[in-house]
Amino acid sequence: MPDPRYAIAAILVSAAVTWGLRALPFAALTPLRNSSTARYLATRMPAGVMVILLVYALRDVPVTHASALAPLTALAVTIGLHLWRRNALLSILGGTAVHTFLASVVFAG
Repeated sequence: MPDPRYAIAAILVSAAVTWGLRALPFAALTPLRNSSTARYLATRMPAGVMVILLVYALRDVPVTHASALAPLTALAVTIGLHLWRRNALLSILGGTAVHTFLASVVFAG
């Protein structure tokens, strides 16, 4: 059995490291709140991330094959729903439902 002083010291060191690691993001974010670069990235990143996800999702879609209709139709539905209702959750769920239906019922096989 380890010495009680050693166990207490180990617990205190672990607690200090855990507290420090949890406090570090808040300390690092404080100067970023007033940064013009952070504000710029906050306005531009959502669209950039969506473009990257779009390219990643459609990179292997064979455009000349009928199976490409499922993801392309789902993409059109997602864009249409978002332009119509401006609701990200509705757009994502609607596009996912259309893709799932088309891929598993219409184009299954």
